[in-house]
Amino acid sequence: MSPSSAHLTLPRLLARRLPVDLAITTVFNVVIAIALTYMIRVGSSFIENLVFSLCIGTLVLLFADGGRLVLWREARPPRGPFIVLLALANTAGWYFGIAAATRILGIPTENFHLTEARSTSAFVVFFILTCGVISWFFWNRARLQELAARAAAEKARAAAIEKQAMQAQLQLLQAQIEPHMLFNTLATLQSLIAVDPSRAQHMLEQLIHYLRATLSSSRADKTTLAQEFVLMEAYLGLMSVRMGARLSYALELPPELREVPVPPMLLQPLVENAIKHGLEPKIDGGRIIVRARRDGERLCLSVADTGLGLEAAAANGSNGTQVGVANVRERLQALYGGAASFALDSNTPDGVLARLELPISS
Repeated sequence: MSPSSAHLTLPRLLARRLPVDLAITTVFNVVIAIALTYMIRVGSSFIENLVFSLCIGTLVLLFADGGRLVLWREARPPRGPFIVLLALANTAGWYFGIAAATRILGIPTENFHLTEARSTSAFVVFFILTCGVISWFFWNRARLQELAARAAAEKARAAAIEKQAMQAQLQLLQAQIEPHMLFNTLATLQSLIAVDPSRAQHMLEQLIHYLRATLSSSRADKTTLAQEFVLMEAYLGLMSVRMGARLSYALELPPELREVPVPPMLLQPLVENAIKHGLEPKIDGGRIIVRARRDGERLCLSVADTGLGLEAAAANGSNGTQVGVANVRERLQALYGGAASFALDSNTPDGVLARLELPISS
């Protein structure tokens, strides 16, 4: 049974399948009527043969396909019981179809049987061929449905394995972010304990605040922009304790974008990169602005700093391929493929502008 139909009730399953089968059977019935009229030359006219063909074929369909769906749904039926069902469906469809057609055409039943008796061999051959074609059609249709169900199950299994592999890759990439920042912070905290205990205490409080903010999002598959900006505020608050007046920052998040889902900790490595390679090496420090805006169905995120800039960073041996930037590129590729973009440009008048664009998902 296919996954899409496993939850369907029998009436809904019949309503979905029988119209398609009826359309296919109608084509068979027209071909049969043409063969009866112009090849076997049975019956008085094409219209008469078409009515008989439609009545018999439709009833065979209802008995055979309806019975199959009732007994086995869309699973492949066992060969023996299915052959029995087809034999009963063909026989019942033949006799009840003749009765319905003679009533519709106003032909006395005994007149039809006289015509049938004069063409016994033609009717027998035709009936056997018709039953064979119908049996072949329904048996192979059931088999094709089984193969389609297997293919769908295998595709779902492959997709699940691919998703698990991607999640493992993203967790590995994401895990690279936290130690990088924590080691630097702990090293600064250790140096402050001896020379400035009150500042070390304040920094420890900010670190605890930051760790609390990351607890709910750092291991999640998705977070919201609001949660991401809370995390950025906690991180920048921690960094401002370390850098003092040399660091100022602003976070700009429109209210209508607060609940937009995004990958967790996507902006933090960019902010960390701006501080480490742009603002910290600069004597008078600088400012960081984190912005979010919507452009149609695209989410545009940016991290702008007034640090040393790309040329100075490259001269110091940092060309933008550090762990944080590489992490962002790999995560975007794994999550969105070509649907997302990331770029590092020079900011005006100085510094670096990191820009991300991703599709907005609900």
